[in-house]
Amino acid sequence: MQILDFLELHGPNVWANYAVVEALVDLGEFEEKPSSKLPGFTERLVRWLPGLVEHRCSIGERGGFIKRLEDGTWLGHVLEHVSIELHSRSHVPVGFGRARETGEYGVYRVVIECSDTKFGRACLESGHRLVRAAVDGREFDVDAEVRHLAAIANEVCLGPGTRAITTAARARGIPAIRLTEGNLVQLEYGKNQRRIWTAETDRTGAVAEGIAQDKDLTRKLLSSVGVPVPVGRPATSAADAWAAAEELGLPVVVKPGDGNHGRGVSIRLEERPAIEAAYDIAAREGSSVVVERFVPGTQYRVLVVGERAIAASGGQAETVTGDGTRTVAELVALANQDIRRGEDSARPLSTLVLDDVSRELLRRQGLAPEAVPEKGRTVVLHHNGDLTVDVTERMHPDVATDCVLAAKTVGLDIAGLDVIAEDIGRPLAAQGGAIIEVNASPALVIHLSPLVGKPRPVGEAIVDLLFPPGHPKPVPVVAVSGTDGRTAVATAIAAEFERAGRVTTLVSAAGLRAEGRVVEPRDATNFTSTRRALLNPYVEAFVLEVSERSVLREGLGFDRCDLAIVTGITEEPPFGDRFRWGKESVWKAVRCPVDLVSRDGAAILNADDPEVLRMAEHCDGEVVLVGSVGSPAIAEHVAKGCRAVAFDGEELLLMDGLQRRRIFGPVSSDSLRPVDRAATAAALILVMNPAR
Repeated sequence: MQILDFLELHGPNVWANYAVVEALVDLGEFEEKPSSKLPGFTERLVRWLPGLVEHRCSIGERGGFIKRLEDGTWLGHVLEHVSIELHSRSHVPVGFGRARETGEYGVYRVVIECSDTKFGRACLESGHRLVRAAVDGREFDVDAEVRHLAAIANEVCLGPGTRAITTAARARGIPAIRLTEGNLVQLEYGKNQRRIWTAETDRTGAVAEGIAQDKDLTRKLLSSVGVPVPVGRPATSAADAWAAAEELGLPVVVKPGDGNHGRGVSIRLEERPAIEAAYDIAAREGSSVVVERFVPGTQYRVLVVGERAIAASGGQAETVTGDGTRTVAELVALANQDIRRGEDSARPLSTLVLDDVSRELLRRQGLAPEAVPEKGRTVVLHHNGDLTVDVTERMHPDVATDCVLAAKTVGLDIAGLDVIAEDIGRPLAAQGGAIIEVNASPALVIHLSPLVGKPRPVGEAIVDLLFPPGHPKPVPVVAVSGTDGRTAVATAIAAEFERAGRVTTLVSAAGLRAEGRVVEPRDATNFTSTRRALLNPYVEAFVLEVSERSVLREGLGFDRCDLAIVTGITEEPPFGDRFRWGKESVWKAVRCPVDLVSRDGAAILNADDPEVLRMAEHCDGEVVLVGSVGSPAIAEHVAKGCRAVAFDGEELLLMDGLQRRRIFGPVSSDSLRPVDRAATAAALILVMNPAR
């Protein structure tokens, strides 16, 4: 069994309206050997991947795929399910997959949904190795493979916070474009676009970030508006840190003046040697050092988005428990084997580290990394540990108000507030609690995946901040597909938009033109050029010609379509390379923009082409037919109260139920066929005056 080739379909495609990876797989001798003829194969798969029992497969019930294995299914189908399960175990759950014959003996297309196409390809490759091991009866280290895939996902996929925001945006019909290999994402197209970088937005100011990084300045600003904060001051030396501690009152906290993620922070210090040592640790982590009076209580993190505190999490100190035989270092290494721990932002627990702070804390407990604590003894590594318990519903309204005021005082639109309190269910002032830090770009995963309590809809809250109710109507996206006439239609529509005064971008076989300027002088009907066009922040209308060949090889370059126009499908032989696409694949590729039309949008279909007409059932929005005035399809369509634009000689008629009226203007291009003039006119009517 060999994987011959891969296609990474980055955008909506003939399989699904999201990214997938398509592999061309030659089963070789296994075309004659389904799973039921491979001794021990099913047992090994189920032992390695017990989650396969949840795959319902075509049977439609739990255990459906296992039954298919037992009854006998081909290894292309097995590869599909194994790859999906590996994706779900190592990153996030996915469920879509297909295995289809190609018409060539033993060769299949295997398709899986994926968070990122590079990661999807890695899952298929891992799945291939696992299936071959199961066939050969060899052992396979699934846990190691899952860790390997998780590392790839952390490198190439969106982080959990950014993914939550883009998922929430798409649920509202707001498209997303990833701008880098990291977490910089554009939401929406054209002049209404916004940008996010995880939990930062294009309205997060550099001045506010600078203030948040300066702990002493932040404390002074918050104190000036009445937000409870710990008393403290900067220290210029180890000796001055001790002097500050005596002035403020013991115990104290020593921390970098511009640190983050708790690095270099020493807590609950009462002795001069410990305070002076903590100064040196903090000085190595930041450009200045701050000494503050210690505030007793539990650490909480409150997330503020705009004018609301929308989530709160609490945590405990980082500890290990002695077993009487292992050293502290060995206990730390053992704890770090927990799959929930890791350096990446997707893990709910961070990796335990024996840094300068923990070594000093061990010394104060009479221990060292090589010491063996007695059985049952709790060893504290850091006082500020992971925040894993959702406490949003317990948060007192006054605490929420203090946090919102703190974020606004610093100037952040999204902020993570570190709060110390005995009980977050009581006002801070009443219990001597305080806000100890204000953080820009706060981690969202603690609110998305708490170990205790329910997840909070932080992605939805951020999307609501960026696109509040009543925000401007989206820039229209008009897609023109078909195997003939599409370039002329797209060009004519763009020209009419420009004539009406709209800043327009046109993507076509003639090139990429934006605001009247030629950006690319060559064929731009591909994924990369289309994505490039959608980045322009001045555009008020997009007209995108769609190439079925590009859809089959790359997927569409856009996620939202307001108007999908299909000009026609001519009879032409199947085309392709190793994938050898046939007529039905071409039809699906031409149909692809129709699948993306929302309920508020419309598909404009050539009524004189039966192949185009059968796309109507795939449109969730309005269907407007165009064609000759005597078309039976148009007569039937209009009789149902639907709209059509028909040509009668040189005249165009708008037909809306029993009403008919001539359309004067707006299409002046003599190069268009009558049906294409009708499609252009219909597009302009729908965009310029969408209401009936």
